[in-house]
Amino acid sequence: MGATTENPYFSLTAPLLSRSTLFRLEPVPAEALRELVARALSDRERGLGDDELSISAAAMEHLVDRAEGDARHLLTSLEVAAALTCESATKEISLECAEAALAARAIQYGADEHYDIISAFIKSIRGSDADAGLYWLARMLEAGEDARYVARRLVILASEDVGMADPLALPLAMAAAQAVEFVGLPEAQLNLAHCVVYLANCPKSNSVTLGIGAATSDVRTLPTGMVPAHLKDGHYKGASALGHGVGYVYPHDRPGAWADQQYRPEEVAAQIYWRPTGHGRDVARLGTVEAADRALPGASKQDQKREGLSDERI
Repeated sequence: MGATTENPYFSLTAPLLSRSTLFRLEPVPAEALRELVARALSDRERGLGDDELSISAAAMEHLVDRAEGDARHLLTSLEVAAALTCESATKEISLECAEAALAARAIQYGADEHYDIISAFIKSIRGSDADAGLYWLARMLEAGEDARYVARRLVILASEDVGMADPLALPLAMAAAQAVEFVGLPEAQLNLAHCVVYLANCPKSNSVTLGIGAATSDVRTLPTGMVPAHLKDGHYKGASALGHGVGYVYPHDRPGAWADQQYRPEEVAAQIYWRPTGHGRDVARLGTVEAADRALPGASKQDQKREGLSDERI
């Protein structure tokens, strides 16, 4: 028999889990915590009964609220508050003593919370809710999460969920990540918050995410084909005799710096990977494939799963 605050599905191997019966213990309800305080104050053998202390209603509620369902944390805080009360030669644990016993809230942040909160954080920004993004950011930082990990997630999000809708999102996220390294906490929380608010308010597009997913899928499943001869390296002696670089049109010599020539192997020449959403700056460029051919009303769950890029991985 064993007990742990970690998620056994993360911490134990599959063979051991298959031979175990798991019971999940939920946070202790507030009413049960109040009863625990009363018993601890009256128990002369295992508690604080010999001190003959009472506790004010305000102090009781403060300790219970700060414990957040953790009975062990509650009893430790009660013991400290009782010691402070005895030093003051009074018999009632006051709100002041309870507050002094708890310099900081006991924030739950184990393996489950690590993954669940970062998931909520990313999905809040993706959903354009800056307030929720700031809340989850504060939860993570107050619990001691590595600010560099948060910054990395923001850099990923800038391309995954904003992408071409606002090309400045990525450099801003990179600047926030550099600020975390250069400034450090606690001040770097300002840089992270700046980035969170900006990304949450950006127009959103996943065309980059779906585009690289579709291209990767074709590379893995379709014939790769040869590099078109006119695109091959033609700088060395004898290259032209092999046809390498012959017929290549330098785009800058053409109007609009665009040349109508083939850039892919024949096997994938008709494939379309980047489908702009029309959000923000995510629109088809003049001179490329017709915008109508790239129109994509919205990425379906089937599309995302086909590309292996659904948000289930967060």
